[in-house]
Amino acid sequence: MRPLMAVGVLALSGCGAADTVARDNAKSVVNSVVTERFPGANPAPVTDCIIDAASAGEIIQLGSAAVTGISSSTVETVVKISTRPEALTCLSRNGVINFGI
Repeated sequence: MRPLMAVGVLALSGCGAADTVARDNAKSVVNSVVTERFPGANPAPVTDCIIDAASAGEIIQLGSAAVTGISSSTVETVVKISTRPEALTCLSRNGVINFGI
């Protein structure tokens, strides 16, 4: 039973590493999109809010753009995610946008 548990733990740790790589690649892509669309702005908090609001599938899609290149579809995905309530709340909380509240 113990060897089977060890294999399960190793498999899960591998998934964690893959998730980290995918998120890091996705962050790199989103950071590039934000930098291009909003020159002079600090892209880090915007990128973090977008990544946190993205689904696992979107993270994978965005991360793959680090290899294939940023396309108009990639930019559309970033913009779509940035307009979600959870992204907007994060952006407001981090002082990136102000709703006049």
